[in-house]
Amino acid sequence: MEPFARHFTIFSALSLLLISTSGCQTLKLNSVADRMAPSNFRNWSPEFTEVAQMQRNGSQIKIRNIRNNEYISEKDFVVNHYDRQFDLDEIRSVDFIVVPFNDAPLLAHTMLSFGLEDQTQIVVSVEIRTEKGEEYSPVLGISRQYELAYVVADERDVIRLRTHHRDAKVYVYPTNATPRQSQQLFVDMMNRANKLAREPEFYDTLTNNCTTNIVRHINQMGFRVPFNLQVLFPGNSDKYAYRLGLLDQSIPFEQLKQRCLINELADRNYSADNFSQLIRQQSHSRRLLR
Repeated sequence: MEPFARHFTIFSALSLLLISTSGCQTLKLNSVADRMAPSNFRNWSPEFTEVAQMQRNGSQIKIRNIRNNEYISEKDFVVNHYDRQFDLDEIRSVDFIVVPFNDAPLLAHTMLSFGLEDQTQIVVSVEIRTEKGEEYSPVLGISRQYELAYVVADERDVIRLRTHHRDAKVYVYPTNATPRQSQQLFVDMMNRANKLAREPEFYDTLTNNCTTNIVRHINQMGFRVPFNLQVLFPGNSDKYAYRLGLLDQSIPFEQLKQRCLINELADRNYSADNFSQLIRQQSHSRRLLR
C-alpha cells in the first residue's frame, strides 16, 4: 500500500473509533479565540494549576512541582505538590505504564516511571491540561481544544487515581533500558517539560499525545520505533514494545502482561509508604541485573 493510502486508511479507522467512543454526547468547543493559539494562562482545573520544571546544575537535578494529590474520589481531592533534589546518577531504571481505556481498550494512556536508588519512583505523564469544567474527548482532542501537559508525579498519585478511583487496569512493565539510558530519557523529557512551560502547545489525539511523545523521546536517544498502528492505538503499545525488544522477552508476552497487571497489589497496599515497591512484587522479579 502506498504511504498516503496507508496513512489515510489508518486516519479513517481511528476517526471512526474516536467518534464511536464519544457516543452521542454534545461536544462543547472552546471559543475560536482560545483555539487560535495555545496558552499557559487559562482557568485550569486544580490538578493542573502548577507545571513541573527541572533545574539542573551539572549532575544535580531539582524537580519543582511534583504532584502528589490525595484522592477521596476521582473528582474530590486535595492538591499537593513537592520539590525534590537528587543526583542524576540516582536514576537506575524506567518502567512503561499502560492504562487501557475501559470503554475502548484499543486506546490507552501511557506513562514512564523512573526508578531511583532509594526505590522511589518519579512518573512523567503526557496529558491534556484541562480547564475547569472541561472533560476529555478524543474527538475534541483533534480540534485544538486542549493544551499539552507534562505531569511529573508521585506514583501514589497517578497509579492509585487510575486503579482505585477510575477502576482502570494498570500494567507496569520493567524495560530493558540501562541506568544511563534511563537518565538520558528523563533529562530529555524534563527538557521538553521546561520548553512547554515557556512555549505551550496544543494536544492532538493523533499526532501530539502521550504515546507519540514517548516514541519521540525514545527515538531521540538513537533507537528507532517505526510508525505502527500500535502508536495510534496504544492499547497494544505494550505488545509492540515487547516485539521491539524494549521489554523482557525471556517469557511469552501474555505471561509478562499477566504479571505486570498491578491492580490487586495497588488496592492491597493503597496506604503503604513503600507503595511503589509493593506493586512491583510480581512484575519486577525478573528485572535484568545491570
